[in-house]
Amino acid sequence: MPDEKKVSDNDQYRHATRLTFLFLVIYLAVQHFYSVQPQTLSYTAFKEQVATGQIKKISIKNETIKGEFSSPAAGTTDQSATFKVILPPVDDPGFMPLLEEYEVEIEAEPTEMSVVMQLLIGIVPWLLLLAFFVYSSRMMQKKMGGGAGGMFSFSRSKARRHAQESIHIGFDDVAGLDHAKQDLREIVDFLKNPDKYRSIGAKMPRGLLLMGAPGTGKTLLAKATAGEAGVPFFSISGSEFIEMYVGVGASRVRDMFEQARKEAPAIIFIDEIDSVGRVRGTGMGGGNDEQEQTLNQILAEMDGFEADEAVLVLAATNRPDVLDPALMRPGRFDRKLVLELPEMAARKTILEVHTRKVPLTDEHCLKDIAARTVGMSGADLENLVNEAALRAARDNRERVSPEDFDYARDRVVLGSEREEVLGEEEKARIAYHEAGHGITAFRMEHSDPLRKISIIPRGRALGITEQMPEEDRHNFTQEYLEERISILLGGRLAEQLIYGDVSTGAADDLKQATLLARRMVSQWGMSKELGSVSFPQSEEHPFLGRDIAQPRNFSEDTLKRIDREVVALVTKCEAITATLLQENLSDLKRLATALLEHETLVEEDIVSLLASPQASDKH
Repeated sequence: MPDEKKVSDNDQYRHATRLTFLFLVIYLAVQHFYSVQPQTLSYTAFKEQVATGQIKKISIKNETIKGEFSSPAAGTTDQSATFKVILPPVDDPGFMPLLEEYEVEIEAEPTEMSVVMQLLIGIVPWLLLLAFFVYSSRMMQKKMGGGAGGMFSFSRSKARRHAQESIHIGFDDVAGLDHAKQDLREIVDFLKNPDKYRSIGAKMPRGLLLMGAPGTGKTLLAKATAGEAGVPFFSISGSEFIEMYVGVGASRVRDMFEQARKEAPAIIFIDEIDSVGRVRGTGMGGGNDEQEQTLNQILAEMDGFEADEAVLVLAATNRPDVLDPALMRPGRFDRKLVLELPEMAARKTILEVHTRKVPLTDEHCLKDIAARTVGMSGADLENLVNEAALRAARDNRERVSPEDFDYARDRVVLGSEREEVLGEEEKARIAYHEAGHGITAFRMEHSDPLRKISIIPRGRALGITEQMPEEDRHNFTQEYLEERISILLGGRLAEQLIYGDVSTGAADDLKQATLLARRMVSQWGMSKELGSVSFPQSEEHPFLGRDIAQPRNFSEDTLKRIDREVVALVTKCEAITATLLQENLSDLKRLATALLEHETLVEEDIVSLLASPQASDKH
C-alpha cells in the first residue's frame, strides 16, 4: 500500500487561487464577447444628429438608447458606427416629437438579459463558492488528521506505515539489550517461518510490552525488530488515538488493525501506550469517556486476532504501573521486556556504535568513558558523543579527543559553565565546602573513588565533588550508605570548622542526606529501634527516577519514631564527619588552597596532594 501523499497548505492555497482566477477569466471573456463597446454620445449631441438626419433607427432599453449612424463617418472621429446615449433623469417633452418628425424608427428591447449572461451570472458565484468550500474542506481535513477520504476522514488511522525497504536497521545496530534481542529474535523467526511453530501447536504472542526508562531504546528496538523480520511496520503514538469527539479513537484503532491484517504478517508499534491504556474507571464520564472507549477497542481488537494471524503488537511505556490489568494479562500482552540502563560493557558497545563515523584520537578511550558514565541511557550516550564532536569541530580539529568527552560529560550531567564573577570571600567558602566533601570522601573506607573536584559554577551548582564507582553497583551496604550521608554533610561541616558558621550552600546536601536516612530507617530495615520492618511513605519509580507518593498505612506514633531515628542517624554521621575533618584540618586547608589556585582538580591531582598511608591503602 503506497504511502498517502499529503498536500501542503501552500499547494492547496495556490490550487484554489488558480481555480478562482480561471472562472473569473472565463466570465469576463464571455461578457466582453457578448457586449459591444459603442461610442458614447451626450443627449444634446444625439438630438443634433437626429436633426441632421444621421440617425434612422434606435433601440431603447431602460434609460439607455443604442443605435447606428446612417453614415459610419458622420459625427464620429474613430469611424465607429454604433453609439449609445444615457437619457437624462428629467423627462423631455420634445424627445418623442423630434424622433417622429425625422422618421426615426424606434425599437424597444426587453429588460431581461440574454440566456448566456443569465447562466454566467447565476453559475459563476456558485463555482467560486464551491472552490472556497473545497479549499476549506482540505484545510479542515488536514487539521483534524484526515487522509484522502474527505473532511470527515479524521476517524481514519493516523498510524504511519513504514515499507520493508525503508527500515535500514537491525539488531546489530542496537548495542546492548542482549536479553531483549534474544526474545525478539524468536518473534522474528515466527514471522518469517510461522509453519515451523504452528506444526507443533505453538502460537505467536499477540503482544509484547517494552518497559524501561526514557532513552533506553524501546522505539529503536521495535524498529529493529521490523527491520529484521522484513514485514510492514505501522507506528503510532498512544496520544494520536485521542480526539475531542468520543468514538474517534476507537474508530482509528479499528482502521489501524484492519490495515495491518490486510498486510499480515505485520507489526504494529504503539509508543507511549500509557497515554491511552491507563486503568479504567477514573474518567470524568463514568467510564464512557474517549480514552476508555479507545482502550476497550484495543482490548477487543487484540482478542479478535485469529490463531493464525501473523500480526504482532509492540508497545512501549515507562509507566507500566498505570496500565489497565486487562491490557497486561496473557492473551494480549503476553510478554513483558524490561529494558534497564546499560551496564559498563553495554555502554562501551553503545559508544562504539555511535562513534563509527566519528574519528577519535584514541580508540581505547571508550572504555574509560564507559566507566565514567554510570546511569546514562543509550540516548544520553548518543548525546555525549555528539557534544564531544561539536566541541572538536568548534576548535577546528579533525579528531575527537578524550578531553572533548570529559567536557561533553560535564556539560550533559552538570550543565554549561556559568560566566559569573564570584567575590574572593564567597569563592573561598565554596572551595572549603567542596574540600570538605573531598576530604570526607577520600578518607572514608567504603566510599567511591574521587574523580574530580571543581569550584567552577555549572548549571545550578556553584561547585562539584564527583565520585565514580569502579564498577556498577546494584546493592548498597549499611556502612556504604552511612558513609554517603557523612560525605554529604562534609561540605557544611567544613564551612562551620573554618568560618564558625554555615551558609545556604548546603541546602541540597541536607535534603539528600535526610532522604537517604529516611529510606534506610523506614524502607530498608537499617534501624535497631524499628527492626526489620518497612514503612514506605513513597516509592521510587523504577524508570522515572523519582518518588511516587503512597498512602500512609502506619500509625502516627510509628511516624514519630521514624523521625527520631532519622535525626539520630544523621546526627551520628555528622559527629563522625566532624571528627574526621578536625583530624585532617591541614589536608582540608591544602586542598582548598589548591582549588582556589587551579579551580579544578582531577583524580591524579587529588591523590598526589593528599598522599598518606591511608590514601595508599585505599587508592
